[in-house]
Amino acid sequence: MTIYFALKWLHILSATVLFGTGMGIAFFKWITDRSGDTRAIRIINERTVLADWIFTTPAVILQPVTGLGLVYVAGYPLLSGWIVWSTVLYLTAGACWLPVLWLQIKMRDIARKSDAENMPLPIHYWQLARSWFLLGIPAFAALLIVYWLMIVKPA
Repeated sequence: MTIYFALKWLHILSATVLFGTGMGIAFFKWITDRSGDTRAIRIINERTVLADWIFTTPAVILQPVTGLGLVYVAGYPLLSGWIVWSTVLYLTAGACWLPVLWLQIKMRDIARKSDAENMPLPIHYWQLARSWFLLGIPAFAALLIVYWLMIVKPA
């Protein structure tokens, strides 16, 4: 196995984990929130935070490491338009993801408290959930464009 093949495999795998886990987390959290079931919402928020630490965080780290490795090994100019745009869009997605992590932890804590007290979720939870959802839109859009740029590599 060449270094290029190993880097490419890790890059594609981590991109798949990053996007797939993100979509899965988003879907299950969003659909569970719609249920209004405080206990289920607590559980899904706990699992969401856990999944982000176990799956998303390593993928977030592997993406730029393997991407830069591929650029170097393949001999692409670092300032190629598609690489610059991929980097800008990846950083945009990251700028959305970091507050999402904080929001998820806050929502988890609120849901734990509400479930322990057998109370409905407060308005503040739903405000955080809305922000969480809205931050996901540009993050996922940016990653979709990065996928396209990685495949097409336009001049």
